[in-house]
Amino acid sequence: MTLNRLTSQMKFVLTLITLVFVFALACSHPPPGRGAGEIETSQASQSSFKVETVIPNLEIVWSIVWAPDGRMLFTERPGRVRVFENGKLRPQPLFVVPDVEPRGESGLMGIALHPQFASNHLLYLAYAYNSNGQQVRVARYRETPAGFVDRKVIIESIPAAQFHAGCRLRFGPDGKLYVTTGDATDRQLAQQLNSLAGKTLRLNDDGSVPSDNPFVGKSDARPEVWTYGNRNGEGIDFQPGTNLLWETEHGPSGFDGPGGGDEVNILERGKNYGWPVIHHRATHEGMESPILEYTPACAPASGMFYRGSQFPQFKGNFFFGCLRGERIIRVVTNGRQVVSQENLLEGKYGRIRDVAEGPDGYIYFSTSNRDGRGSPASDDDRILRLVPVR
Repeated sequence: MTLNRLTSQMKFVLTLITLVFVFALACSHPPPGRGAGEIETSQASQSSFKVETVIPNLEIVWSIVWAPDGRMLFTERPGRVRVFENGKLRPQPLFVVPDVEPRGESGLMGIALHPQFASNHLLYLAYAYNSNGQQVRVARYRETPAGFVDRKVIIESIPAAQFHAGCRLRFGPDGKLYVTTGDATDRQLAQQLNSLAGKTLRLNDDGSVPSDNPFVGKSDARPEVWTYGNRNGEGIDFQPGTNLLWETEHGPSGFDGPGGGDEVNILERGKNYGWPVIHHRATHEGMESPILEYTPACAPASGMFYRGSQFPQFKGNFFFGCLRGERIIRVVTNGRQVVSQENLLEGKYGRIRDVAEGPDGYIYFSTSNRDGRGSPASDDDRILRLVPVR
């Protein structure tokens, strides 16, 4: 073998090694995600908007709310309550839940501010904890300059597991606190009125039970129950104008029924939403079938009605983020009727969890690409927003 030929072979090998190294480095250091002002389009409404990253480098943002003073508060599933104010993220969490048990899909989940938060500074957190097995608790705190104080347990011992733990919080126009719970992977619990699993609960702001709840006074039922037969609701909001409570709910995962069957429901006092007796598009006397059903699964993880003025074409529309479906679904409604629906941002930002309207009228959403089931960009997880293009 000549020296020149040997040198050429060595150069080839070195080049190959370099290419492999560069490829491996690129795979281990994924690029930043989209969100630098890309223009997206809603074909159905013939409008365009920019997508902007608001906060990068977060971890499984579960729920986003705004205080009356303009601060954004949000939960990260490992147990942190974070604050974004004056265009900046506070480096340190506002609060860390000391007894949270983050496992599987559960951990710190929903957050809700009291309707009179401006004067009483009360907020509510839903989180998993461990007490002879995983359970969910809703606790109330008072925010002070010194931190969170006056902890009060609103409800606890809600059955939970690594999967199907709920747990979205929302105050209704009646001033009551609504809580979604999952079936804790024990599907029969959803039909058992003496269990808190697989339900929607309705409570007074101090945790007491409203006297007009449907099962008050029944010996075989928990008085907190508002609806039952729910597999795992993760999004609820009240429709402007009608005050109907709309909900998104995860359908069977394959191990507990045929895959797909994700739902949008209108939740009404005392009604049975069928799980596990019926699912997908099945019907049964005395049980409610969904107004929308999705097969293959989209994994709906939130739900909100748009009330703002930045997107007049979206006013009154119902939005929810999809984990498996990696999109936001926009539903045009007319009272109880679905007029049309549209997929937004499909496949462009990965798993999308919460969708929320900010006080500026923009639509905010969070990614959930670091939950073990996504492909995170280098700056995931993130909170992003939709800004109209004028």
